[in-house]
Formats: sequence, C-alpha cells, structure tokens
Amino acid sequence: MNTLAVSVSTVYVGGAFDSIGGQPRSRIAAIDVATGATTTWNPGADKTVLALAVMDSTVYATGYFTSIGGQSRNYVAALDVTSGNATSWNPNPNGLVTAVAAFGSSVYVGGTFSSIGGQARNYVAALDSASGNATNWNPNPDGGVGAFLVSGSSVYVGGGFTTIGGQARSRIAALDISSGSATSWNPNANAAVDAFALSGSTVYVGGDFTDVGGQTRYYLAAIDSATGQVTSWNPSASNEVNTLAISGTTVYAGGGFVSIGGQRRNRIAAIDVVTGRATSWNPMASGRVRALAVSDSIVYAGGEFTNIGGQARTYIAALNSANGNATSWRPDANWFVHAIAVSGSMVYAGGEFTRIGAFIPLNRFFIAAVRRSNGLATDWNPSADGMVRALAVYGQTIYAGGFFGNIGGQSRWYIAAIDSANGAATSWDPHPNERVYSLAISPAAPTGPTIYAGGIFSSIGGQPRNRVAALDGVSGMATGWDADANGVVRALAVSASTVYAGGIFTLIGGQARSKIAALDTAGGLATGWNPNADVEVLSLAVSGSSVVAGGFFREIAHGFRPYLAVMTSDITSVFEGDPIPIEFMLYQNYPNPFNPTTTIRYTLPSVRSGKAKGKDGQPASGPAGVRSHVTLKVFDVLGRELATLVDEVKPPGTYVVTWDAKHLASGVYFYRMTAGSFTETKKLAVMR
Repeated sequence: MNTLAVSVSTVYVGGAFDSIGGQPRSRIAAIDVATGATTTWNPGADKTVLALAVMDSTVYATGYFTSIGGQSRNYVAALDVTSGNATSWNPNPNGLVTAVAAFGSSVYVGGTFSSIGGQARNYVAALDSASGNATNWNPNPDGGVGAFLVSGSSVYVGGGFTTIGGQARSRIAALDISSGSATSWNPNANAAVDAFALSGSTVYVGGDFTDVGGQTRYYLAAIDSATGQVTSWNPSASNEVNTLAISGTTVYAGGGFVSIGGQRRNRIAAIDVVTGRATSWNPMASGRVRALAVSDSIVYAGGEFTNIGGQARTYIAALNSANGNATSWRPDANWFVHAIAVSGSMVYAGGEFTRIGAFIPLNRFFIAAVRRSNGLATDWNPSADGMVRALAVYGQTIYAGGFFGNIGGQSRWYIAAIDSANGAATSWDPHPNERVYSLAISPAAPTGPTIYAGGIFSSIGGQPRNRVAALDGVSGMATGWDADANGVVRALAVSASTVYAGGIFTLIGGQARSKIAALDTAGGLATGWNPNADVEVLSLAVSGSSVVAGGFFREIAHGFRPYLAVMTSDITSVFEGDPIPIEFMLYQNYPNPFNPTTTIRYTLPSVRSGKAKGKDGQPASGPAGVRSHVTLKVFDVLGRELATLVDEVKPPGTYVVTWDAKHLASGVYFYRMTAGSFTETKKLAVMR
C-alpha cells in the first residue's frame, strides 16, 4: 500500500495490491471507516497507484497507470466518489505523476513530467479542478517534486530540486499559492524530502536527508513554519532500553545501558521527564532490567540481574523510589523475570523461572503471585507450560501473554485470562495462532474492557489480525479494530483514545510507520504522530502528554536519541534540555563492523565545577574553564596514526562524529580520545 486518503466515513487506498479486505481490487479501493469492509467502489487501475487526494465529490489518483476508472488516463485521473468511473478531467501529462494535493479550485501535482494540462510545466503544476488545464502558477523547479502540503497561503513542496519558484532552494520550499514564487522560508535539506505533515505551527518532513533546518536530523524533522527551530529532550543512553515506567515527573528506564542522562547508570535509571537528566537515584543493576512497575513509593524491577540497589537480589526486586536502595522484599526467582504487574497487595510476575518466593521458594512455572508485604509466593498457581512475556491486570482478572500452550489448568495458546482468586483460566479464549509479546488494557466501556494484544500472530479472536488486535474483555472475540501491522508488535500502551505500538513493523494502521506508531482506538488507523525509529522499539509507557519509548533504536523523533526517548503525545517532538554530562566518555562506534562509514559518540563534562570524572570515577583534570581541548584519532594495529577526527576546544556536551573509512582495507583499527588527563581507546573493524 502506497497511499491513503480519508473522506468522512471512507478511507481510499492505493498501491500495488490485487485484493484488499477479502475482495478483489486492482491497485485502488475504498474501505468503510466503521466496519473495515471494502466497499463496492472499484475503479480498477492497470498499474500501481502512488498518491490520492479527495475534494468534494472527486478522488484524484496518480501513479504508473494508463487506464483507470474504465478510461485511458496517463498517470493522473479524477474519479467519481460514487461510481468510481473516471470523469472527463484529463490533464494527460507526458511523464510520471508521484504526488497530488487538492485545494480550492486547484489540483497540485508533482512528478517527472515536462508537459501537463496543455502547457509546458517542469515537475510541478497547478491544474484547474474543473477543466484539467494548467493554470499560470509555474514554480519551474530543476528537479522532481514528490511531496505537497497546502496550508493557508503557502504550498510546501519537497523533492530532489535545488532551485524552485525563482530561488535557490535545496529539496524543500514554501511557494506562494497565488504566484508560485518561493517565500523566504528556507530549511535547506541536504537530500530529498518525500513527505509532509502539519500540526499547528509545525511542519513535519520526512525523506532521505540527514541535515535540515541547520540541524542534524536523520530522515525526519519538525520545522517551525516561521523559524525552523527544533527542541529536543535527549537522555542519550549507551545501549538498549527494554522497559519503562512513569511516575509523576520521573521516567524509570531499564535495559542494557551503562550510561544514561549524562551519568553512569548500570541498566536501570530514573530520568527527569523535563530535562532528560539522570536523577541521583541509582540502583546499579548487575544485569539487564526487563520489567518495571511503580506503585506508591516502590519501583518493582525484573530482569537478568543478581545484584541491584546495593543488595543481592536474583532477577526480581523492590527499590525505594527516593534513594534506589533495595528493600527487604526478596522473592528471589531462579531465572529471568520478563513481566511485572501490581494489583492491591499482590505483585504478579511472569518469565522463565520455575521457582520463586522469599524464605521458602515454591515451584511456580513461569507465572506467580508474590505478596507485597513479605515477598512470599501465594498459593495462586496457574502453572504455565511456557514462558510468560506479558501481564496486565483488570479487576479480579490477570491477563497473560507468552509462549505457553497450557495455563490455569486449561489449554490456552499464547494468551489467557486467569482468575486472581484461584489461578484457574477463565472461559475467555482468543486462541491466537502464534505468540503474544505485549498486552495493554483500555478502561472499561459499558460492556467491559478492551484488551489490546501484540505479537507475531496472524489470527486471533476468531478473525484474521496481523500482529496486533483489540479483544473484547468479556467474549475474547476480536473487535472491528484492525491496525494490520506488517512486523512484530513488542510493546503496547493505551491512553484515552490512542493506542501506542512499538516493534519492528514498517506499516501499521494503513500508514508507513517505522517501529513506532499511534493508533486511533476507534478503528485502528495510524494518526499523524510519527516519530520514525530506525531500529526496534521494545517498551512504551504513557503519562499525561508524555510518551516514553525504549529499545534498540538510535534515531527517533527526528534526532539522535539512542535507546530512550520521551515525546509529546500531540506532536512528534521531545522536551528541551539535553543533559550536561559530568564524565568524560568515549562510546563504542556504531555500526561495528562497518563499511564504509561509522559514527563515534563522546561526552565532555563541565570541568569548572570540579565534578568531572574519568572512566575510573576519579576526578579528571582539564582547563580551568568549562571548555575542553579534545582530540579523537584513528590508528592501525602498529600504532600508526591514520586520521584525526577531532582536534579542537569544545564546550560541555555530547558529540557525534561520522568517519568514512573508504580508503582503508578490511581489518581491525583503534580510535583514541584524549581530553585533559582523560584518555580512552576502543577497537573498531572495517569489513568490505
């Protein structure tokens, strides 16, 4: 699927498909918003449809086709919204049309054509919506146009051009809607811009760029329609974040990192939601933290650690939210804990363990209830036959997802509802055909709660549902909500009318969404919220207007935010306040091995405060001011200097250097950072 356009109760879709919603449809179709059913509207294009726009009673379509709606139409056509027939409107371009937008009495089109609507027009044109003739509006770019956004008196255009509207404009421009002249708005992207979206005074752009608006932005950016400024919250973790929980103004994060928010933090940390700085809370886990839950003044943690909060604790612990110390609560599981849920006087745990409980451990296969008061395992014993990966609680029911086929004394494949009193599986049985990785519950409707499930299934609740579904909390049947992800959904969170999903998908809710998306609770359609992570999202948490994501990503929300990011729920931005590091640090390059480019990140603290530390935790000397002279050099295995990447005085902060090793042969090399008395060397590998 390449494109979507929504009009009242209908979603129009275009692409390269030959069936949709169980009906044969050739590359273009209409879907009922309420039911998800394919309507009878059927124009039938002979080749791929690339873009759609709806205005009044007409659907405008562009693509590779030469026949659509029962008529010969080259690359662009107008279709009747009732019959699907092509109207008499026929601009007949001499080349491909890739983008379309309709506004007022004009239809704006972009592509690779040089003639359209009876006039010479290079790459972009405005067509009269009644006649199809080209208007006098003629920006005349020197390269292709692939994206439009019309707002007020401006037409925003993106593509591969370097001049447009009579001005030098690199890949992105705002054009006067009347004259076609370029306005003074000039973010200047360094590579093609392929997509636009607008929210308030912010223009969101996507494409192939790594620099736009004077800032480093990988493939996605938010640009102020007046100034082009972007703010960013950036804790900058050193490795993946697996789990998140929010309490008030604090974001608790767990994962594989050893540094976050400008501080050394082993695998678990508390981050200020406004500034992005790590707080003094520092439990120092000895292994990955995979699950977190917050209740009252206690943070419950599960994972792969054997020491946390200054105490020996095997795989599960309770931490004081004020100081990070482990409490006396000690269930001590015999293997990894993947999921934690708190309800009343109980902590429910799921994972790979077979024994758990303080003082007298009990046999509990993969799921257990532990008393909050003393850490003792209760008699509650659903006894799953496979790993439990997800838990959620509603009232007197515990919902579990994972790899099991039997739980609570019943055959239940991958998902089950368990009575909190006796541990027996209820009659609720969605019966997916594959594993469930994540669960979230929406507050009760008049008929009961909705259970959202994510995983690798393609069928659940008696309906085909690809990797994510909404299940009736009473019957277990799949509702009409169908977000249809094309990759694994590993994390879910629900807030009001929005379901947030994370995983490894690239298409969900009918839209291209890379690893993270916001879905409407009404129908499962993706909203305009689009942070666009570069690698897998593993965990999500929502508090108020804040959405926190953790995972293996390094780029998300139009910036470099490795492993952890906080975004607002209304627009794709992150909070201001990058943390000022208090330590010199040199990070492992990424990717590694690489060919031919890699990035190297390092941090410089404020040395004036006297708090700056080296890698051994001891004070590091430096200049008397807050700036540091830093060098970053590359050497071969014989110690010969091959390249100087940095040699200058810099203020405190986090820096990223990209190095191109195209002139070097495959092999092992070393890079060394020196700043004051701090020196650290790491290994990298070039692989051809």
